[in-house]
Amino acid sequence: MADIGRFIKRAALAAVLIVLLGALAFQIFYHQDKAAVPEGFAMGNGRVEATEVDIATCIPGRLYDVLVKEGDLVTENQVLANMDISTLQAMLRQAEAEVRRAKGARLSAIAKVEECRNRVTLASKELDRSKNLFAKGISTQQQFDRDETLKQAYTAEYSGLQSKVAEAEAAIEAATAQTERLKTEIDDCILRTYCNGRVQSRLAEPGEVLPGGGKVLTVICLDDMYMNIFLPESMAGKVAIGAEAKVVLDAFPENPIPAQVTYVSEKAQFTPKEVEASEERQKLVFRVKVRIDGKTDPRLKPGIPGVAYVRLDNGVQWPNTLQ
Repeated sequence: MADIGRFIKRAALAAVLIVLLGALAFQIFYHQDKAAVPEGFAMGNGRVEATEVDIATCIPGRLYDVLVKEGDLVTENQVLANMDISTLQAMLRQAEAEVRRAKGARLSAIAKVEECRNRVTLASKELDRSKNLFAKGISTQQQFDRDETLKQAYTAEYSGLQSKVAEAEAAIEAATAQTERLKTEIDDCILRTYCNGRVQSRLAEPGEVLPGGGKVLTVICLDDMYMNIFLPESMAGKVAIGAEAKVVLDAFPENPIPAQVTYVSEKAQFTPKEVEASEERQKLVFRVKVRIDGKTDPRLKPGIPGVAYVRLDNGVQWPNTLQ
């Protein structure tokens, strides 16, 4: 019985060793296969990055409400939060009333100008008659002087009333500009996003009083997600702007993500310190930016490490593993 027990233990230990050796061999084969770069392609390691957009206040005020939570998907021009606009609305009503008052003053000034113009016309005719009668000796010098003075007074009054019209028109423009400014400020109190993205952080809550430029939300722009990889000169020189690329992320390597080269640096640099091997950091490389469509997979998020493959030769087909 003791011999049988020892035999069973040895058999079990041998089976465990065989399984472990098989798993190790699979991992070695798998990583060697993944690390192999097909002919006509370049490969580099990196992490997914994205442009972050801060949704902030334009003017100081109290935050009225926030309409999204962290993790929510948002679309371009979507309203994300609102500021309290009660004070601005009261100021707008006051400015609109000032516009109406200025328009009324303008109409009144125009009516007075028209009335004075008629008096100037009548005074001019009276002066012409006095001049003719005085020349014929029928009228006196005193009457002629009186009519001439009256015309000059009406003419001066007419000029003054015209300036009143100009002042009223200027007041209308100023009051109108004030209403437009307040409307713009009210519109600025509606906080929108200007890209398709995902809410990364919620930094303020309703009721908080924020200064101008106070941050309310941070949104990751899904239209501008990318990965920076670093290639040696022999490969970077073959990379064309717009070249097709595929990104394979460690989190879900079974789903290669379509990408496109959007930038190749003009100057070489030492490999960044994020690269673990010190001998690798001594090499001069060129930064290549690969743009990813952030809407292809909801699991895609900044910070995930992975590998980007760039096609250097358009005549070469993608391997089946990257289809």
